Amino acid sequence: MPLDLVIQHARIVLSSGTVEGDVGVEGGRIVELAPRIVEPTRETVDAFGLHLFPAAVDVHVHFNEPGRTDWEGAATGSAAFAAGGGGCYCDMPLNSSPPTLDGPSFDLKRVALEASSHTDFGLWGGLTPTNLDRLDELADRGVVGLKAFMCSSGIDDFLWADDATLGRGMETAAKRGLLVGVHAEDPQLTGELAATAIAAGRTGIRDYLASRPVAAELKAIETAIRLAEQTKCKLHIVHVSSGRGAALVAEARRRSVDVTCETCPHYLLLTDEDMVRIGAAAKCAPPLRDGAERAALWGALLRGDVDFVASDHSPAPWSLKESQNFFSVWGGIAGVQTTLGLLLAEGCGGLGLPPKRIADWTATAPADRFGLTTKGRIDLGADADFTLIDLGTSATVRLDELRYRHKITPFVGHTLGGTVRATFVRGRAVFANGKIVGPAAGRLVRPTITSAR
Repeated sequence: MPLDLVIQHARIVLSSGTVEGDVGVEGGRIVELAPRIVEPTRETVDAFGLHLFPAAVDVHVHFNEPGRTDWEGAATGSAAFAAGGGGCYCDMPLNSSPPTLDGPSFDLKRVALEASSHTDFGLWGGLTPTNLDRLDELADRGVVGLKAFMCSSGIDDFLWADDATLGRGMETAAKRGLLVGVHAEDPQLTGELAATAIAAGRTGIRDYLASRPVAAELKAIETAIRLAEQTKCKLHIVHVSSGRGAALVAEARRRSVDVTCETCPHYLLLTDEDMVRIGAAAKCAPPLRDGAERAALWGALLRGDVDFVASDHSPAPWSLKESQNFFSVWGGIAGVQTTLGLLLAEGCGGLGLPPKRIADWTATAPADRFGLTTKGRIDLGADADFTLIDLGTSATVRLDELRYRHKITPFVGHTLGGTVRATFVRGRAVFANGKIVGPAAGRLVRPTITSAR
């Protein structure tokens, strides 16, 4: 029988390095890797001069569906992701409405994403004080992890988890072999600083920055690590913004705590001064840090103290970003389309790193940590999720080329390394020649669960 697809003459980015050759696909899986594939095939793509990367696995996005699809939605969010070389994302339990806190809300989100997503997806479940008795429902349905906020989430129906709540949730997660992801900022410190500033009428950008210091991140990370160590729960710190935060994770790993962390392109490429210059499009929590902290974060990523990079794509309409009170501006950065390109520009172009390092940060490492065993690498038996990139070119981020529902991003004018020529999910082209190809056909991906160390 002929193969379904052969990618010919590609520079294939493997975990071991880059090799030239062909990739054969049958039934949505990679079945052959060879210098030259001679079997009959139903479709052939000549990739001469192009690099074949594993499609990105972004484990931290907010597509806000169902309920707040007007903020983004899986149709536009996944289209942007595919255009940026993405093949599988994991959608957070908020800011959808209802949030994913139990079995029925999981089912509702799954149906919505299966109807509109162009790429495959996993689903996070929430960990809040209101759903501790529903966590098993989420585990049974195949969530990739349980997400908790250690401070206010900004969403009324997704409450923050105090230490007691987080500890109880971790106990359940450990029993089920699930990972717990935390937004780590100390609520008392940030709350007191924000209340004092607002009461004094200090509501500008620098006042907001001062209300969420690195110390708040460090205190919360220490608490989360302590609880994970006590409960033997797998822990993941989302969007670490500081080199000092990454250092706490590295130190805990040396004590055999099963903890990882991610950072985001905005923390690697932007500083607090950029937030002052750009304004609402660059507001996030934790906020952007100073140049020294950004340099330390890069050092942690290069050493392996930061495990991978995710977008934390969290868009909103301009109407939520127009307040003169910067504390009231919706915080969230749109970046799911540009993560891979920005890292290629900075990593391969600026630092001279081999392509496999970027592939690990954007695909292999997140897939491995979250148990997405068929995703994140070009290997025999893996899903045929890959993206063809012309590394001999570059582009500049322009608003009119973004596929987000709301064309808002702080990365306008930044350089993207390479040009995405095509993205495939399970051997099917979903993006090619600058366009989304075919109908939405994304599938739910469940993690392979392993017990904590």
